[in-house]
Amino acid sequence: MGGVPEAHSGWTFLTNHARVLAAIAEDCTVRIRDIAAHCRLTERSVQNIISDLEHGGYLTHTRQGRSNIYRVAPHTPLRHPADKGTVADLLSVLAQHDSMRPERP
Repeated sequence: MGGVPEAHSGWTFLTNHARVLAAIAEDCTVRIRDIAAHCRLTERSVQNIISDLEHGGYLTHTRQGRSNIYRVAPHTPLRHPADKGTVADLLSVLAQHDSMRPERP
């Protein structure tokens, strides 16, 4: 599972910050390595994004042995003035989208 993930070219609807936050919300014990693979980012990028999210008040973590346990702050408002809502609202929309996605074989 080594190496740098394949880069994506072109624009996307979601930012890497939203993707990382959603991955953590789905599993609070997820490893940085697994987030990186899922989001097609480098581990270093994921570490930087997690740091941004923590400094912004969207996320905290505690150490448990050699692992991190993350806690998402669901009532934190989204950053952009045009984005009315909270982290919980965003994650709810993403969860609805994922539930409508067909299962992969």
